[in-house]
Amino acid sequence: MPRRRLLLLLALFAAALPAAAQRPPRALELILDPAATQIRFTLKATFHTVHGSFRLQQGRVRYDPQSGAASGLVVVAAASGQTGNADRDATMQRKVLESAKYPEITFRPTRVTGALPGPGRYTAEVEGILHLHGADHVMTVPVSVDATADRLTARASVLIPYVRWGLKDPSTFFLHVAKQAQFELVLVGRLQYVN
Repeated sequence: MPRRRLLLLLALFAAALPAAAQRPPRALELILDPAATQIRFTLKATFHTVHGSFRLQQGRVRYDPQSGAASGLVVVAAASGQTGNADRDATMQRKVLESAKYPEITFRPTRVTGALPGPGRYTAEVEGILHLHGADHVMTVPVSVDATADRLTARASVLIPYVRWGLKDPSTFFLHVAKQAQFELVLVGRLQYVN
């Protein structure tokens, strides 16, 4: 009888090994590609709408599918903001963003909800802290995700109330500029599965 029990335990242990080997990874890590990532914005103004962009410096996000916890850092060079008009860009850099004093705009993710690990298309919400012009702003960003086994593209639309957040209003007596900017993000990167 003890020998039979031992054989049964060994058989159960052997059967459990493949299941343990196929256990899903503990975390997913996204390493953003600055060359493929797009950060574009529009800002309504008197007589026209301003279109511009920023450049991603670097970005890395880690996500635990079991708990929803997220960490990492996405860094945008404040001085990379441009609209195609040198005078307007100089005003934006010097008076609004003050990019010499605040050279980086960062986002620290803290939680992801609605995402599923692995390939597919789905929607999710990313919670985190946007650090802009020396101040932190907690925000939740809805994202549309398209993932393969090793690549992910996330699209998001974010309204930034920059004047309410303490940045200078660039409006003049004749030129009125909206007090919020609409950002369209296409974040592209490589996925790594971390155990």
